[in-house]
Amino acid sequence: TEMMRYLRKLASKDIALDRAMIPLGSCTMKLNAATEMLPITWREFANMHPFAPLDQAQGYQQLFEELEQMLCEATGFDAISLQPNAGSQGEYSGLLTIRKYLDSKGQGARDVCLIPASAHGTNPASAIMAGMRVIIVECDESGNIDVEDLRAKASEHTDSLAAFMVTYPSTHGVFEEAIIEICDIIHDNGGQVYMDGANMNAMVGIARPGKFGPDVSHLNLHKTFAIPHGGGGPGVGPIGVRSHLAPFLADHPVVEGVNPAAGSGETIGTIASAPWGSASILPISWSYMFMLKGHGLKRATEIAILNANYMAKRLNPHYPVLYTGRAGFVAHECVVDLRPIKESCGITNEDVAKRLIDYGFHAPTMSFPVVDTLMIEPTESESLYEIDRLCDALIQIREEIAAVERGEVEADNNVLTNAPHSHHLLFDEEWDKPYTRELAFFPVPELHDDKYWPPVGRVDNVHGDRHLICTCPTIDSYREAAE
Repeated sequence: TEMMRYLRKLASKDIALDRAMIPLGSCTMKLNAATEMLPITWREFANMHPFAPLDQAQGYQQLFEELEQMLCEATGFDAISLQPNAGSQGEYSGLLTIRKYLDSKGQGARDVCLIPASAHGTNPASAIMAGMRVIIVECDESGNIDVEDLRAKASEHTDSLAAFMVTYPSTHGVFEEAIIEICDIIHDNGGQVYMDGANMNAMVGIARPGKFGPDVSHLNLHKTFAIPHGGGGPGVGPIGVRSHLAPFLADHPVVEGVNPAAGSGETIGTIASAPWGSASILPISWSYMFMLKGHGLKRATEIAILNANYMAKRLNPHYPVLYTGRAGFVAHECVVDLRPIKESCGITNEDVAKRLIDYGFHAPTMSFPVVDTLMIEPTESESLYEIDRLCDALIQIREEIAAVERGEVEADNNVLTNAPHSHHLLFDEEWDKPYTRELAFFPVPELHDDKYWPPVGRVDNVHGDRHLICTCPTIDSYREAAE
């Protein structure tokens, strides 16, 4: 009983999805439904050893086959490898697959990987680990890949081009209109196209990357396909490939049949210790896809895009949306620009993020992909009520910022720079803030009925980063305990 209460006490300190939306951009913090989670608690799944004889794991074998089939159908690829344990490992696996394919064609000297300037940091890291040389392709002011720069660099390195890594929709939350032309340029110069599938939540049921140009892509099952990943894990990053790459996908030296397309040929080998990666959590994605079917997956994508565009339209008059497509729409997320606010009055995106805690919200993604911005991804899981609640909070925070801009409140001592406000301040007999307790703790009336109380107030991030305090027990403490 005490353990249960202790865990509940810890949970009350956190802003989780059971309390409010988690609008982290590029993270897809969607609902992880209990129905999807339940099977992983069953001993038949939970207690299976990764190297159990296959004739004793026939249920798992069926699950792998059906999940691979559903993922192939959703992506348009011909084969899936479930072995990679994360998106970054999927990138690495995909690039190794490309290199092995080129080796088989006598083109092992191809080692150049073109990567857009807007790419996620794992892209160049994966390319370097795969033994490639990274060359950056510029983006235009709208965040799209500069097609002419791509064409020039692909042509310049036509004899050594191995791959091009492209995130679609882009890291800026916009569909690259030239994606088919981009893929054609790479193929015409002898390279392969790797699509970063981090933003697949904007495509499932609507577009199939295996059919419009990419040769290989990883999928984040811990984002798009409902495996929970708050707190850093666990991740599953399978890769889908077109048929010419399938024979080179990962296999396993202990377990046969991991890559049925390999035959007697040489593959990339093993990139994870277990033959099918994090198999024990694959029932979550299987359940998600099996219950939604094709029409449900498409509907989820449509709602995710609709929610993001609704938020972008509501917020744009108050915080400019940095990137949109030609028609003025975003994909499944939007980047709002706070740089003009910082220039006008010194209020930063960190101040806004921490003030959101007072309103009961987890912060959006900060300063990615552009410094001093907020990236918001509502996903399909949120209701109109919850989306409006976040929009209303951000709009009201903009009014609080306006008061600073007008000089009505101090620039370095206000409700934003002091946020968040913990319950300890509520009971302070001496309230020395230049604003009311009501504004600090209850900026909107609904918080009187359901208020999240942060366990601590404003933390000096820079000081903490520069003055680490080791909390590990000393060697002497172990010696004393033994005595």
